[in-house]
Amino acid sequence: MSYSIEFTSEAIADIAKLDPTNQIRIARKIKWLGENFEQITPLPLTGNLSGFFKLRTGDYRMIYTINQAQQTTIIHQIGHRREIYD
Repeated sequence: MSYSIEFTSEAIADIAKLDPTNQIRIARKIKWLGENFEQITPLPLTGNLSGFFKLRTGDYRMIYTINQAQQTTIIHQIGHRREIYD
């Protein structure tokens, strides 16, 4: 069973800033996440990002939360690994 994917306005703005090649790579990875969510173990973040999870695509990270009751994954931020955790 797949999870639906939702994006915050910040995540939409983040992906719009990226070059087309990285946009495609990230979109494919997010689609994969929705289709394969039940087979993965989400990677939790700590500290001030506790409660969020990360998804890695090359040097880019997507920060997301999970609503298991509605089977939804919400993408909050997308960015380069140097900048995403600030």
